[in-house]
Amino acid sequence: MQKIEQMRLSGFARAYREVVETATARSFTLDEMIAHLVQAEWDDRYNKRLQRLLSRAKFRYRASFEEVDYAAKRNLDKNQLLRFATCDWIAKRQNIILTGPTGVGKSWIASALGHQGCLHGYKVLYCNCTKLFDQLKIAKAEGTYIKQLDSIEKQDLLILDDFGLKPLDNSQRLMLLEIIEDRHGKKSTIITSQIPVSEWHESINEPTIADAICDRLVHSAHRLQFEGDSLRKKYKNN
Repeated sequence: MQKIEQMRLSGFARAYREVVETATARSFTLDEMIAHLVQAEWDDRYNKRLQRLLSRAKFRYRASFEEVDYAAKRNLDKNQLLRFATCDWIAKRQNIILTGPTGVGKSWIASALGHQGCLHGYKVLYCNCTKLFDQLKIAKAEGTYIKQLDSIEKQDLLILDDFGLKPLDNSQRLMLLEIIEDRHGKKSTIITSQIPVSEWHESINEPTIADAICDRLVHSAHRLQFEGDSLRKKYKNN
């Protein structure tokens, strides 16, 4: 047992103790015993990795697909969303764009998609766009900008929430372009926005950069257009 613990096989050790203490070893064949202990170790490692992924993702909401409200009238396609739950789109390095009025659940659905990615073992990072650009400006001043971009690039899924709430300045435009360029064809990105995609050029506010960003992100992305009234009052009353 000391050697098992030194090798950090905590799941294996815990399962073995339970078998010994409950005297159930006699009910196992040798193959069943090995399978039981190996499964316990696998489950333990999976759960620890999942907790690390969820912690590092910094989701805005603790959301999951099991909690999605399909009854609310917001133009949500259940079949499409369940297909996204397989995370094949992350494996294929595809993007998703969620647009619609405030309060209809764009950020919540984005967090649920990110949570599903973590369940499948993908590295996910949630960022509010305004806060991200502020952090990157500080990183430039501190000389850690490239390191921050490298960290973002390594994420299998990047969630950029609340894009376009205010027009981007030149520095923010270039930052966004660098992020999208680094991820284009290599990693997946989710963008949520109250602004329709047709108005993104105006929000980016520079035609050449807007064309470059939209060409890399919009044209090949899965797009979900939410509709309806805000759900915040509904859930607050519940």
